[in-house]
Amino acid sequence: MASSLHLSSISTVRPSAHLRSPPSISTSSSSLKLSSTFRPPPLKLALRRSRRSRRGGAVMADTAAASYANALSDVACRNNTLDTTMADVEKLGRIFSDPEVLSFFVNPIIANEEKEKVACEIADSSCLQRHTANFISILIDMNRIDIIQDIVREFENCYNRITGTEVAVVSSVVQLDSQHLAQIAQVVQKLTKAKNIRLKTVIDPSLVAGFTIRFGNSRSKLIDLSVKKHLDEIASQLDFSSISFA
Repeated sequence: MASSLHLSSISTVRPSAHLRSPPSISTSSSSLKLSSTFRPPPLKLALRRSRRSRRGGAVMADTAAASYANALSDVACRNNTLDTTMADVEKLGRIFSDPEVLSFFVNPIIANEEKEKVACEIADSSCLQRHTANFISILIDMNRIDIIQDIVREFENCYNRITGTEVAVVSSVVQLDSQHLAQIAQVVQKLTKAKNIRLKTVIDPSLVAGFTIRFGNSRSKLIDLSVKKHLDEIASQLDFSSISFA
């Protein structure tokens, strides 16, 4: 199977006020209008228990997120829609990263019927597949919509494992053009020997100029080509202890 390079970006979401009514949700392409009658068919998910046995609320959430992500990836593999489902999940990650949207869905005062209506509008306006749309409904019914960002991360891990994909995070002061990103992807592919490379871009003004690349398990490997690094190195070599200022 031929190797391939996939480029993607991380969008920035600004925090907003606490929500008391159904939110006005928007994506990068268009606004979501709350007027659809879309109803996805039932979807059965076989949740698998995670093998992790550590204790604590955070670990329990991670375990549940992994179970839901594995179940969704199983459905996507059976339907031969893994790539499209990955795109759906990325859309959900962007939408639910808005605190106003998330606060609406986790609000216990709001009835699940109201949440379902908004979820259907999200599915319709975002052109989600039916099994992805129904997956949101399952999370609402199970009161697990609060861990949706954990599920997004776990599903990405599933996708990367199944497809042999390495994810690299490229941070720069300004958005790099596609040619530079393609060259970076080729370098990461040579270093990791991965079949596929997906780049996520982050704007970081603190770098002054240049860029950094993080990849590997938990983004533990770093290639730092930023001006900030060189300035820090110069500063560490200078000794101002013997200088007195009048």
